[in-house]
Amino acid sequence: MLKQHLSQKLLQKLSPQQIQLMKLLQIPTAILDQRIQEELEQNPALEEGNESEEEVFDKLDIEDDSEANDDYIGDESDYDAKDQNEDKLNNEFDDYLNNYMDDDTASYKYKSDDYSGEQDEHKSLPFAVENTFHDHLERQIGLLNLKDEKQYKIALQIIGSIDDDGYLRRECVSIIDDLIFSQNIDTNEKEILSILYKIQSFDPPGVGARNLQECLLLQIKFKLKNEQRKSKIKILKLAENLLDKYFEEFTKKHYPKLQRALGLSEAQLKVAMDEILKLNPKPSSGYVDPLAYNSVAGHYIIPDFTVTNRDGELELSLNSKNAPDLRINDQYLDMLRTYKDNKKVGTNGKKEKETVMFIKQKIESAKWFIDAIRQRQDTLFRTMYAIMQFQREYFLTGDQKKIKPMILKDLADITSLDISTVSRVANSKFVQTEFGNKRLKDFFSESMQTEEGDEVSTLEVKKILSEMITGESKRKPYSDEKLKEMLLRKGYNIARRTIAKYREQLNIPVARLRRELV
Repeated sequence: MLKQHLSQKLLQKLSPQQIQLMKLLQIPTAILDQRIQEELEQNPALEEGNESEEEVFDKLDIEDDSEANDDYIGDESDYDAKDQNEDKLNNEFDDYLNNYMDDDTASYKYKSDDYSGEQDEHKSLPFAVENTFHDHLERQIGLLNLKDEKQYKIALQIIGSIDDDGYLRRECVSIIDDLIFSQNIDTNEKEILSILYKIQSFDPPGVGARNLQECLLLQIKFKLKNEQRKSKIKILKLAENLLDKYFEEFTKKHYPKLQRALGLSEAQLKVAMDEILKLNPKPSSGYVDPLAYNSVAGHYIIPDFTVTNRDGELELSLNSKNAPDLRINDQYLDMLRTYKDNKKVGTNGKKEKETVMFIKQKIESAKWFIDAIRQRQDTLFRTMYAIMQFQREYFLTGDQKKIKPMILKDLADITSLDISTVSRVANSKFVQTEFGNKRLKDFFSESMQTEEGDEVSTLEVKKILSEMITGESKRKPYSDEKLKEMLLRKGYNIARRTIAKYREQLNIPVARLRRELV
């Protein structure tokens, strides 16, 4: 039996300008300039300049023409069915032309049948060319003494299996399977390991290690290979022996056990430990791209806002790069005027109409982009101003404990913006204060109640927790239970598991791992 069902679905379709605005909101100031340059290159109707659109229309001195709504008159007076359809489209375009050219207020129109939202959706932002960590490794393959093309492909497969931290966490069996199915290369574990050991000699030291222990040992061996001082070699060999045979005791900081096993004094053990602590547990971080090093955007923070304290009054300013001077190209406006003048005498042909249709599309796109930039400025300023007022005490004092609990919904209610819009503004944006550059997202936090019933930010609790751990004895660090008791005495009733969560968020290890030999 055939059954029919009627259902309703609520769909929200964003306009091309809304999509464009959302993309512009989420990019930082460092990238905005590149995005504008891309638009200038793609749209000749858009140009840089501080001349307002109203001034452009005044300069053109275009008079209102009531007869401009007349149909286009060509050489042919009789139309067939096809010509009538074309004439209808022409009339619609003429209406657009007259409305646009006679618009004294230069108001923006947000609808155009010729604008392609799909093209803007797939438009990618330009980024500076950079050499990745894996590119760096692949360039070093030429230094290896490989027998044939097969071993070269195996080396590429191994490098491709190294993760972003610089570790090879895939098993040899998995790499063998990948080579068989993807490249039809039959190999074995012995051959894989022989090539891997060669790759482990690459720069930066420790790359290609399968675990932390191997990573640290590779770096120690690299240092031993290049060290000439006998006293230093002795320390490095001691560190190598410690990592090789007593790694578990080392990670758990069982210092008395290590002293007994190695027959060392506390001072001697400390020297070896200090040498190990100088090693890099994340090999990939030892690689610095020379192109990125010279990149301003890659190494310097460009603040989107500046907050200044003027005798107790906070002033907010937007980075000038967020407010570029853009306008419609005068030549394109002149083309529209010429077309309108020729239309009165009926001298326009089909080619002229096609040209003006192209001009229309480019001008409309340029107006949309200018308006999107202006809306971006307004949205950024409104959101940051709300943050500044909400966190006024912090911007006046610089005390992180003064940061109030604040979530996205709080700002959305104040600014009358959507929560997703506020989220895009807060992402990857910085504000310059008298106390340094701060991420906008650092001002957001959940709230909790003290023993007195007052609401405080979790950032405040984390700050106090960090100060407690900083001031603790390195020989006998505070346990999470002890930290819980200390916070309770200050009026913060927090569970031990919550203490552990905050400690992990602050990248602070457990008490046992914080213990040091002093």
